[in-house]
Amino acid sequence: MTERSGAVEPGTDAVEVELGAYLAADAVIDHGHPEIRALAERLRRGTPVETARAAYEYVRDEIPHSGDVDRWSAAYRASAVLAEGNAICHGKAHLLIALLRASGIPAGVRYQRFEVLHGLVAAWWPGEGWVSIDPRGNVGGITAEFSVVRAAERIAFPEAALEPGVYPAVPERVARALAEAVPGVAGYEYLPAAP
Repeated sequence: MTERSGAVEPGTDAVEVELGAYLAADAVIDHGHPEIRALAERLRRGTPVETARAAYEYVRDEIPHSGDVDRWSAAYRASAVLAEGNAICHGKAHLLIALLRASGIPAGVRYQRFEVLHGLVAAWWPGEGWVSIDPRGNVGGITAEFSVVRAAERIAFPEAALEPGVYPAVPERVARALAEAVPGVAGYEYLPAAP
């Protein structure tokens, strides 16, 4: 298996990937939470692709980015993001991962590096592998769309290179930084520049 700091590289062959870790719950991706399970059930559709699209569109369109609405919840745990109703990119990504995993769709955390890390999602699709999807939210010229084909990915910031690797859990350095956010305080200074 091609691994880097616990992350599977996007080009890794399906036979080499142990997907169990990309379905697990933890303290941040807490998809066992009753509200997450209930929402995942409401978003369930006829196929995994339709279910993933419904979950993606829900998080992208119904959970605003904190910076877009100037409500800084500091939520990053999936259930807290759902309860607060807004989050920065990391929290939105964690909620989407939780909803996908609750529906049996393997998903992990991806990052893009700006001055600080931008958080997004990669979902595993048989025959395609990891496909990046970004639930950041479409506003002010930012446009992201759902895809199950790597060549057709439409993430929010396509000009920035994706960091290598898809993480089954939020790296400890990132989780510690997210825990430092203060509700009601705008900004991203607390975020690290690397996973």
